[in-house]
Amino acid sequence: MFGSPAVLPKLPSKGMRMSAFAEITLVRHGETEWSASGKHTGRTDIPLTPAGEEAARRLAERLSGLSFQAVWSSPSQRAFRTCALAGFGSAGLKKPDLAEWDYGAYEGLTTKHILAERPGWRLFRDGCPDGEMAEDAGARADRIVGELRAVIGNVLVFSSAHFLRVLAARWLGLPPQDGALFVLDTASISVLGYEHDLGEPVVRRWNQR
Repeated sequence: MFGSPAVLPKLPSKGMRMSAFAEITLVRHGETEWSASGKHTGRTDIPLTPAGEEAARRLAERLSGLSFQAVWSSPSQRAFRTCALAGFGSAGLKKPDLAEWDYGAYEGLTTKHILAERPGWRLFRDGCPDGEMAEDAGARADRIVGELRAVIGNVLVFSSAHFLRVLAARWLGLPPQDGALFVLDTASISVLGYEHDLGEPVVRRWNQR
């Protein structure tokens, strides 16, 4: 398709049955100045805002009691700082394939600005000039999915919104363009897993804040 084991600080079930199979917990990084203003932030490496740092710290309690065989992060400081503030920095492994979508010429622009110059544009359908198309992000997601399925146990992943949406689509076997069907807020938690067997990948929970 297309590190060393660590026991770390399972989302409280709150009445929901936990899966008997391994689960992949996805965390979008905390707020940055650009995410708050709607600017496309691909490879520009900007820090969390104070509010973003506080939300990242609160993730520690929200993730308390969960155990993970591996903790992976995008190389961006916004993702890895979120990982560290959530209490997983010492176990976090940076993976280049977890980087956010490369927006190319649209880096730092809002959707409103892009649409003023290119009416009808849609990221997941049209991609970005001098950056990535959905298929490019999907190829990276496929590599991550392959690595995730090779891990025996739960994995915690910190990254950015658009890439995590593509990753969820590819986990389900959907085209990368179908990442458009998902939405993720900053400092949100989502869980991928399986239903009856390993041939039935599912989204178990999504965009929990």
